[in-house]
Amino acid sequence: DQTNMFPLIQRCCFYTSFRLQKLTGPRLLLCAKSKTTWSSLGLWLWRDVWPLSRPPSLKPASVYATQLQAFHTSLPASKKKKPPESELESQKSEESLKVAPKPALYLSLGGLVPFVMAPLAMAIQGTYYPEVAFAQVSYGAVTAAFLGGMRWGFALPEDSPAKPDWLNLANGIVPPVLAWQALLFKDATLGAVMLVMALGVALHYDVALLPPYPRWFKRLRVWGTVVMVLSLLATPALKLILKEQRLEGKNNWQN
Repeated sequence: DQTNMFPLIQRCCFYTSFRLQKLTGPRLLLCAKSKTTWSSLGLWLWRDVWPLSRPPSLKPASVYATQLQAFHTSLPASKKKKPPESELESQKSEESLKVAPKPALYLSLGGLVPFVMAPLAMAIQGTYYPEVAFAQVSYGAVTAAFLGGMRWGFALPEDSPAKPDWLNLANGIVPPVLAWQALLFKDATLGAVMLVMALGVALHYDVALLPPYPRWFKRLRVWGTVVMVLSLLATPALKLILKEQRLEGKNNWQN
């Protein structure tokens, strides 16, 4: 214990002497010029220098007790700040699809079948069919136009929270215009890319710009859009894969 106290005392003495030399030097000169008395100098040393002579690490026991009490009481306070509503919201989000109306749920799932069947059929047969790819793009264009027109149906009723203004009605026309542009491409790959843009715009409108939609509908729109986009992108990817396999087969046959 004595060996541990000696460096502490040495450090405190060095710290105090350094601060005294730094702070008292200029002021002693001023005191000498102004002919101050030794009593005033002693009063100044007691008032300004004495607090500096104490090392910052030595604090009263009451200060440590107050800090320790605040430290112990801060952790339970932080735990109490967590609102229980967040857990309820997470449970509601997980069960949102379960409370969805059965007709809306089943019809939405059935509407995804043509998207998935097109690349799945070509992958099973190992052949790319341009007619099937164009049929998938056509069905996707009809779906995008339907999703855009649904915005009109939401904004036109008198008791609807969405107003039939230029913003809502004009945004409802954007997905059908992009879907029409997708049908004008001769290559189904470009049409699929354009449809991905149209479906993304429609999803942004339904999820971000129209919050009054029910929670189950928003989740259904998100999962449905993910399946449609992956199916549309799987068709051109399958086209490239089958084309490379065909070229490799020809090269191997010629060699």
